[in-house]
Amino acid sequence: MKVVLLQDVRKIGRIYEIKEVADGYAINFLIPKNLAKKATKEVVDWALEHQKLNEEKATADLGKTAKLLSQMDGVEVEISAKIGDKGQLFEKINSAKIIARLQEMGFDIKKNQIKLEQDIKEIGEYDVKINFEHGLECEIKIVVVEATD
Repeated sequence: MKVVLLQDVRKIGRIYEIKEVADGYAINFLIPKNLAKKATKEVVDWALEHQKLNEEKATADLGKTAKLLSQMDGVEVEISAKIGDKGQLFEKINSAKIIARLQEMGFDIKKNQIKLEQDIKEIGEYDVKINFEHGLECEIKIVVVEATD
């Protein structure tokens, strides 16, 4: 039976795709759980229209992401922190602190986008990767300096 998926279904397909599935699977599982509709002409036209809208949105999102990536790639972010006698930091620099500093600089980054191997514990320069949607990433430089207050 041909169905139009109303949601992403693991091992079957993505939303608005038209798929051929076993009749029993469609009738007993997909359709009752509102995961799919039988592929009538009207439903197929509706799905194709939504696929087109999703593709346009994805293209626009990719453009925005690429613009942000080009602005961020190679940016140097300075973070000041108090240090002890031996050069160790009193508080670790983690992804939350990096995000806060990036937001002060005007970049909208989420916590799950930062690839920080471990918290920063000493003064110095560190390369940090930022992952974006569509498999894009950039690298910024975190410069930890001694606070002057």
